[in-house]
Amino acid sequence: MDFNEIKQLIDIVNSSDLQETIIEEKDGSKIILRRSYAALAPVAPVAGAPVLQAAPLASYATPLSVPAEPVSDLIECRSPIVGTFYQSSSPDAPPFVAINDTIKKGDVLCIIEAMKLMNEIEAEVSGTIVEILVENGQAVEYDQPLFRIKP
Repeated sequence: MDFNEIKQLIDIVNSSDLQETIIEEKDGSKIILRRSYAALAPVAPVAGAPVLQAAPLASYATPLSVPAEPVSDLIECRSPIVGTFYQSSSPDAPPFVAINDTIKKGDVLCIIEAMKLMNEIEAEVSGTIVEILVENGQAVEYDQPLFRIKP
């Protein structure tokens, strides 16, 4: 595998949601591309495999803000998938919910687009929307809090 092919692989991993990929060649060489928040300990190279140094990923340099204490009386609606958060069914449509809206179990709260599929996220409890924790069009991760609901 030449340098340009390796560079293309790094670009593909950087532009995707992959956290790790392993490529093994027929000649026994192996390339592991991994995203990490912390520095990795050096790994002994496989015999005959080129030794690569990966540059740190700038997109992961800033840690996500985490609330100091969880709010006990509120229920968090979390993202069941990785994708893009949308508050409405189309750009000109009104949002499904707003702060202080009363909802019931089964109401659509938002849409998360994943792999060109629109997934409606429904309320698991009845209550009042207290907080909307993400912006329209924002990328969301699995299990990321989206809404806080007061039952």
